[in-house]
Amino acid sequence: MDAAHVTDCFPELDAIGDDSLQAGVVDAWLVAADEGGVADLRSFPWLPPTERDLGIAGEETLVGHVRDVVACARALADALTTRRGTDVDRDLLVAGALVHDVSKLVEFDGMEPTPTYDLLGHPHYGVHLVAAAGLPVECSHIVLSHTSRTTVEPAFLEAQLVRRADEVAADAIRAGAVDDLREA
Repeated sequence: MDAAHVTDCFPELDAIGDDSLQAGVVDAWLVAADEGGVADLRSFPWLPPTERDLGIAGEETLVGHVRDVVACARALADALTTRRGTDVDRDLLVAGALVHDVSKLVEFDGMEPTPTYDLLGHPHYGVHLVAAAGLPVECSHIVLSHTSRTTVEPAFLEAQLVRRADEVAADAIRAGAVDDLREA
């Protein structure tokens, strides 16, 4: 896999004005793909255990989910900026949304969990991948705080926006498989 493949999968990279931040996001995906032995991001599953539980194994992709999270986070930021004049670091928001699930490439081998998933759990390894790619600590914080699977709560607005966007994007997938989200 090369950088062109990553940029083709994630056209949202163009929204990041800081070239080094954009390059770091690409590098994080390349490092994760290399470590996970992933040749094509487009076919990588979203979240195998959940997909199996919902009876939708193989129907959702990680790329689709990540792109949904970026779109939701940007829409939330747009609403807050328009209505409240809230200052949102758009580069950080998009970069964090793009790497929030980068560790899944190492956490799963196809539909099967790896020791990284079993022993470290999501998203702890993502912090390592993001740091290895030279991304700022704020991106690591977004990765670590985007899920309730850690005790780290979002410390700044961009992290909170990614967390809420991820929850909504995941619930949109679940809503396609259940009549009541409380059952998912």
